[in-house]
Amino acid sequence: MERVQEHAVTSGVDEPAGRPDRTEPALELLVHGVGGATPEAMLGDPRTVRITGDDTAAVFRRAADVDAESRTADGRTGPIREAYVWCNLTSGNGTRALWLLLLPFMVVNLAHWMRPTARDRKRTVRFYGLLVRLAGLTLTVLLVAAACEVALDLAAWQCAGTRACAERHSWLGFLSPAVSHDSWWSRPGRRLALAALVPTALTVLLWYLSRRTWSEYESQQPMPRRAEPDDEPDSSALGRPGFWYGRRLVARLRAAHTAAGLLVVAAAVTVSAARFDRGPDGSHALVGLGALLEAALAGLAFVVVYVVCRRGRSEHRLDQALDRRLVRRLPLGALLLLVLALLYAGWSRPGWESSGRLPGDPVFGGIALVQGLLVIVLAVVAHLLQRTHPDPRAAMRGLGGPAVAMLACALGGVMSGGVSQRVSDWLDGTGTSIAGPPVLLTWQASVIPLLLVVVLVLCCALGHRTWRLRRSELAAVALDYPGGRKDRTRTARIASTRAMATLTDRGPLLVAVTATATLLLGAGALIGAFTTDRTPSRAGQGGHAFVHGAAQTSQGLGSWLIGLGFVLFVTWGRRAYKDPSARRTIGILWDVGTFWPRAAHPFAPPCYAERAVPDLTWRIATWTRATGGRLVISGHSQGSVLAAAAAWQLKPAQRKRVALLTYGSPLERLYGRWFPAHFGPAALSRLHHEVDCWRNLYRLTDPIGGPVRLTGDCGPEVDHGPLKDPLEYGRTAQHPLPAPILGHSDYQADPAFAEERARLLARLRPEVPPQGSSGRSSA
Repeated sequence: MERVQEHAVTSGVDEPAGRPDRTEPALELLVHGVGGATPEAMLGDPRTVRITGDDTAAVFRRAADVDAESRTADGRTGPIREAYVWCNLTSGNGTRALWLLLLPFMVVNLAHWMRPTARDRKRTVRFYGLLVRLAGLTLTVLLVAAACEVALDLAAWQCAGTRACAERHSWLGFLSPAVSHDSWWSRPGRRLALAALVPTALTVLLWYLSRRTWSEYESQQPMPRRAEPDDEPDSSALGRPGFWYGRRLVARLRAAHTAAGLLVVAAAVTVSAARFDRGPDGSHALVGLGALLEAALAGLAFVVVYVVCRRGRSEHRLDQALDRRLVRRLPLGALLLLVLALLYAGWSRPGWESSGRLPGDPVFGGIALVQGLLVIVLAVVAHLLQRTHPDPRAAMRGLGGPAVAMLACALGGVMSGGVSQRVSDWLDGTGTSIAGPPVLLTWQASVIPLLLVVVLVLCCALGHRTWRLRRSELAAVALDYPGGRKDRTRTARIASTRAMATLTDRGPLLVAVTATATLLLGAGALIGAFTTDRTPSRAGQGGHAFVHGAAQTSQGLGSWLIGLGFVLFVTWGRRAYKDPSARRTIGILWDVGTFWPRAAHPFAPPCYAERAVPDLTWRIATWTRATGGRLVISGHSQGSVLAAAAAWQLKPAQRKRVALLTYGSPLERLYGRWFPAHFGPAALSRLHHEVDCWRNLYRLTDPIGGPVRLTGDCGPEVDHGPLKDPLEYGRTAQHPLPAPILGHSDYQADPAFAEERARLLARLRPEVPPQGSSGRSSA
């Protein structure tokens, strides 16, 4: 394999491609899209050879084309074809099922990249990124606080401290004073110290996942080059040398978030013990130790927030620094304070008994309040950026980032409340022996039915609009397929597929309504919890019968729904761990959600593009330098986004020797609308002018791909007219069987694909000599 790789990569170096007696080679580099593909299917040949790469991502060729560059022209009618297969970057072994735990972190990381286009507003852009990083930090605190609520409050404090509950769960017997007859572990502080191992293990697991993926993804160094001047208004940050190299920032954020998680555990143990020490039965010595420990926790928490706020991404250069002292000492300092907190809580305290709840409501209420304020301020900043440089195609008028950040916080709240509610129901089947989770979590669960009603009404409205659009598409289908007898069922199926494909364009409306309703209902739950200090059903006991009944119904239904969601979440995770097909489905979700680097949250699933984009860039640059040949990057779906990102990373001279062929591409339809600062009209127009040529294919039946929509004369130059789907309406001599409706798949089956590829190859200049022959390389 090593010999094949060396021969394929270096062929043509000793015989420069500019010789007049040799035909210039042409290469088509295929990049698959969402869901992945096999090299055999991409190349249409069962015999393929890995040219370069490893088991995670690699470039393949047909076995017959391994040494194609070194052979003289042999009557080949098409280009050499290579396939870049990257599906294992997002759908690997069973441990990928654990990534479901990281869903809120992934969503808040997306919010960082959704900011509107900004020119000459560097401070505002930095402030936007700072707000999203702080929102990400609150999600880490929320997740660890939920683990503390389950392990410390519900299990160790409430259930182990209640005889009936402890007798029902024998595994908690040694922690119960009544069941174990006041054993050593039955003291409240020691129970809390032992239970603290659960959230500590969760924090360590998150650190481990982030550390391992960091070494596999962020440590892949892009091709070194000098930064191009990006002071032009249409420049894209994706072309900066350090954009796909976030190694330093992720390491800093990982240290800060790990320390934050450990500090949450230490604070949960310390505050509970210190509250007793400040009472009439407390010890003066322990009061002083508790105060010192709380001050140390607050001081280190301030350092954590400072580290998160202090530095953003370094994109203009390859930042090789790692801040090793900070990365090591910050988590170790938090771990030391946690050990001291466990020793402090485990000290003998005569007369200390557990009753009621631990002080969880102020904690979860404070987190919810901070998250709401961050989202509101983020919306103001995004509005200012959008107003400065309006983009009519931007999703939600530039407010997509704040809305998605709100949904990330809501996901975190649902996961936290779902775990707490289900564990409480499991521990206390009768609902009478323990106090249960904090009142705020019950209020948050109670507003879920109202949120679902809002979403259901909106979905019904969208369904009605889609049905009306289907009726108008019936006439359009008849015009697109003139002549012949029409089949009403066939026409209706094509029209329905086209109408359903437009639902993607209604995504901003759905997100806007859901995020707004979530913010308002969350604020109502926060106010209700703190003004009544009772669950909704108890708070409505003194009111009208209808109000009381509605409160009871909403609380019971919300508890059931949040529990169902948690069960489905766990079931999906277990199935994904055991079933490779289910694991592949989860990989499809990550294909869309993990394209962007981890700029806001280090525990988010890793960015596969930090491996894929450098892979493509290195392959394109080395092949064109060695052969001087023509190259077409052929990207389908998400592969078209990777192709565009790789083209931006090339040197200008190399970029002009490359053509783009995209099909089923979400470049404008999804990325251009949701990420306007990086894939907006100006950035895509500049990419069109910097590559040699670009053609884009799409279908009206495709729910993902669409036109690039460049303005002026650039639009027709890039976008081919919508392809027919199906290719034929009825049976013909070429299609004796009914042609299928392909939608987002199998674009290469359309004759337009081969025609456009041939035109791109013909437009590329074959007479350009290889860069290596000039004796110098552009920087």
